[in-house]
Amino acid sequence: MQFQNTLEFAQKLDVGDALRKYRDEFHFPKIDGKKVIYFAGNSLGLQPKRTKNYVDEVMVDWTELAVEGHFHSKKPWWDYHERLAAPLAKVVGAKVEEVSVMGALTVNLHLLMVSFFRPTAKRYKIICEEKAFPSDQYMLQSQVRFHGFDPSDAIVEVKKRDGEHYWRTEDILAKINEVGDELALVLIGGVNYYNGQVFDMKTITEAGRSVGAKVGWDLAHAVGNVELKLHDWDVDFAAWCSYKYMNSGPGNASGVFINQRHLNKKDIPRFEGWWGTKKETRFLMKPEFEPTQNADAWQVSNPSVLSLAPYLASLEMFEEVGMQALIKKQKTIVVYLEFILQEIDQEVVGSFEVITPNDRGCQLSVFLHGHGKELFDHLMKNGVVADWREPNVIRLAAAPFYCSFEDMYRFGQVLKEGILKNTKR
Repeated sequence: MQFQNTLEFAQKLDVGDALRKYRDEFHFPKIDGKKVIYFAGNSLGLQPKRTKNYVDEVMVDWTELAVEGHFHSKKPWWDYHERLAAPLAKVVGAKVEEVSVMGALTVNLHLLMVSFFRPTAKRYKIICEEKAFPSDQYMLQSQVRFHGFDPSDAIVEVKKRDGEHYWRTEDILAKINEVGDELALVLIGGVNYYNGQVFDMKTITEAGRSVGAKVGWDLAHAVGNVELKLHDWDVDFAAWCSYKYMNSGPGNASGVFINQRHLNKKDIPRFEGWWGTKKETRFLMKPEFEPTQNADAWQVSNPSVLSLAPYLASLEMFEEVGMQALIKKQKTIVVYLEFILQEIDQEVVGSFEVITPNDRGCQLSVFLHGHGKELFDHLMKNGVVADWREPNVIRLAAAPFYCSFEDMYRFGQVLKEGILKNTKR
């Protein structure tokens, strides 16, 4: 397709967009009475309008039924979380029994490390990417120290090559083979939060498992964004938050994947609680733990139904649309966004560069040259909600559910105006 940097062309693309009706399913903030151009779905997705009905339903049941709502509400609370497993399994490429919803992302990673980071005197090292998301770094460091190892020795970071903004798969594979039989775990963010790179999860998982290590993925920026096949890739475990591309609300419930190979095992190391026991015997209050036969065995406490309700509302939309349709639009709109950026860069030569490689999802990260945060501030004041990362990167996430092609064009005009304004100073 031959793109054009015109309003008319962008509007023509919107007319042909099979998902265009879903834009009206979301609440947009407004600046000067106009909907913002929202590029921050990689931090917090917009609220679906249908979310309120799901939350209100729980509130009404609580009002009218109180404790009886656990068993007699329209969607009984005691198994509310089970309604999320099937649609989530489709999003992450898993079997239903391999998926559960519980807790928060970093808490869940800690819980999963109990099962899948079992270091020995010889096999104790963890491979992660250089400058992983800080929460992952803190989690890994504390886990390593908890087991009596020195993080500077036990945590092996794969670095980017000098002068490059992305990781090379061959460098990760080489590091896995180099660490070899000392490697206990590979744990990487499936999509890097800073540059938007999608890692080759299939190939990296195969390599890690081939040397006897467990392989897990932090999918905070991947779920609802890119194609995932966790079961087919034979990933050991994964966890993700739900408030970015999944649009479930700030700080909302996390999801976990545990490979079928690890289910139905009573002797697997695991921190256990009441909600991980079999439903059939849970209310018999038996002293011994009997794990559920699915990923729910890793649940410690009963899930917060008020957190799950917005997640279920969003998942209903994912069910209606399907990941393939979302990814199809994502690929087109992100390429169009990159085209717009290239056009603007030609008009205001050398102002920025896109540092996101071709292996990507919704996000493009733009490295500014000769401009600082004042350009980002200009965007925000003029109706473009994006994300700033030090030292001078603006992250733009063109989420296909609610971003339009016209948004891409209008963003380009605001960006150009801001660059020219700052250049004249």
